[in-house]
Amino acid sequence: MMTIETLTPGSFGDMQKKLLKRSTDSYPEEEKAVAAILERVRREGDAALFAFEKQFDGCALDADTIRVSPEEEKAAYAQVSDELLGVIRRAIARIRSFHEQQKQKSWFTTEENGMVLGQRVTPLGRAGVYVPGGKAAYPSSVLMNIIPAKVAGVPEIIMCTPPGKDGSVDPVTLVAAREAGADMIFKAGGAQAVAAMAFGTESIPKTDKITGPGNIYVALAKRAVYGHVSIDSVAGPSEITVLADGTADPRFVAADLLSQAEHDELASAILVTTSPELAEAVIREAEAFLEKLPRRDIIRKSLDNFGHILVAETMDDAVKAVNEIAPEHLEIQTKDPFLMMTRIRNAGAIFIGPWSSEPLGDYFAGPNHVLPTNGTAKFFSALSVDDFIKKTSIIYSSREALDALHTDVVRFASAERLSAHANSIRVRFGEEETR
Repeated sequence: MMTIETLTPGSFGDMQKKLLKRSTDSYPEEEKAVAAILERVRREGDAALFAFEKQFDGCALDADTIRVSPEEEKAAYAQVSDELLGVIRRAIARIRSFHEQQKQKSWFTTEENGMVLGQRVTPLGRAGVYVPGGKAAYPSSVLMNIIPAKVAGVPEIIMCTPPGKDGSVDPVTLVAAREAGADMIFKAGGAQAVAAMAFGTESIPKTDKITGPGNIYVALAKRAVYGHVSIDSVAGPSEITVLADGTADPRFVAADLLSQAEHDELASAILVTTSPELAEAVIREAEAFLEKLPRRDIIRKSLDNFGHILVAETMDDAVKAVNEIAPEHLEIQTKDPFLMMTRIRNAGAIFIGPWSSEPLGDYFAGPNHVLPTNGTAKFFSALSVDDFIKKTSIIYSSREALDALHTDVVRFASAERLSAHANSIRVRFGEEETR
């Protein structure tokens, strides 16, 4: 269970490492195994992909069965209730509406001398989405990865998700993918699916970008193929930090901390507070909830390893701690949460006030729930439409415009001892290269 710790001046040095002790650099054996999988799929294509699917997912696939068929999609719809389908469609509408606000337009400016400068915004040609499978279904991840790509205008979106041993894919996952706009859905999981989307096989086309969460093998595979394709990030286990003072409801705080701890044993739940009384009350409420929650064993292991309650003397210290942690999800449950929000520099998503529970963002609020983890909120952002576009600079110069600038360009090139650069400007004005 979580223990209460007092924040001291020495607590702030590399707080992420002290509290979480998690990194994708901590898995050398898994990294070696992933490298072998990637190389084999790159060289052998479908043959390696099918072999790994048989080995890891226990499913025998071939070129005719690896892609989800229209008949399988129709059967999936028959297994999803009208009520759930309605929920999925309402979630899609909210997520799409939020991401529509992120769209960027191409722009151009013209100077008096005829120079035209601009930026052209174009979508990626093909996006690849990975959706975990196995013991659980993640239709929310389907929506959060596909919808921003659709809003960006990506013409082709493919999705890979692990099949069951019988070759089936979770029906809710399939329905969510179809509703969100996936063009092709493939039965492939793990590092082999990442390899297929990164390099292409006879059945699965090469993509320009791979997004989506997964286990450590998926995370390591995405990191390894970066450069062959773009990726969103190397995602780690889920995290929540709650910043609270004595006005917070301890039942709300405890419930929200446990909501992330139930993801898996590596999930992190941290309370940062100025109230020792709240800290004690949260522990009591968490214990009471654990008596009733089905995933109590997972939650306990998560809290034992990565659960912390930090008591700060001042709110300034509490805010400093939060910014050092740079959490994936941050809830602010204080007397003045909007003011506190303005002091937060590092967080993937911020949930303001007692009624903005983190699961609202997981499923239905609209902002993307694919967020930076392991302290990377210090320099990464949530998945967005920006992840699925390219920005190309446009430059047009008239003779008059170049004439006005050419001496400066020549001097700059000469300062870098790049005479051919300077010459390419000089020849346009009949000037001879000088040694």
